[in-house]
Amino acid sequence: MDGPGRSSAGSGWTRARLLRAAIGGGAMVAGGAAIAARTDGDSLAAQSKDADAEILNFFLLLEVVQEGFYREAVRTGRLNGDLLTFAQTVGEQESEHVAFLAERLGGRADARPTLNFEDALSTPDRFRETAIELEEAALAGYVGQGANLTRDMVRPVATLVSVEARQAAWVRDLAGVSPAPRAADPARKADRVVADLRERGFVS
Repeated sequence: MDGPGRSSAGSGWTRARLLRAAIGGGAMVAGGAAIAARTDGDSLAAQSKDADAEILNFFLLLEVVQEGFYREAVRTGRLNGDLLTFAQTVGEQESEHVAFLAERLGGRADARPTLNFEDALSTPDRFRETAIELEEAALAGYVGQGANLTRDMVRPVATLVSVEARQAAWVRDLAGVSPAPRAADPARKADRVVADLRERGFVS
């Protein structure tokens, strides 16, 4: 699921390179996110199969929102050039992420929410700004909750996080801002991420 993203950082460390270096054997989620879980008190629940379902449903919501956003962006016909290529490519990747998580949840998967992106897709600039916001929110959510998954689930989920990081770096580069503005991505509480999506009107 590699997107054709490009880097403006030359020989420096981009976000994608940082995550690729850390992701061996699930270390990025199991290690870095574990620090966030211990220090921020952001965990949804202790490690267990039930917690896996709760966390995976949170990740599924993030992916469904992104998938819907990119699909609708392409449908509007307001994008062209690099932004259209980005939306088409990343939208397909998000669909694969949704299928990946839904398959692991089986009958425990939550129903799809109602989505609304009308204002966020009014112009190409609004699309780009919102894409950065959603990609950053997804990364922060994965970092905040990944370490609370059981051992068997950490490694497969880690493969999604590296792709999300490349997507974030790609759209930030298209916006003309640093693809890797921080040395480490912060975690965010799951309930805060979901509340923000609802406050923006993206999810109802």
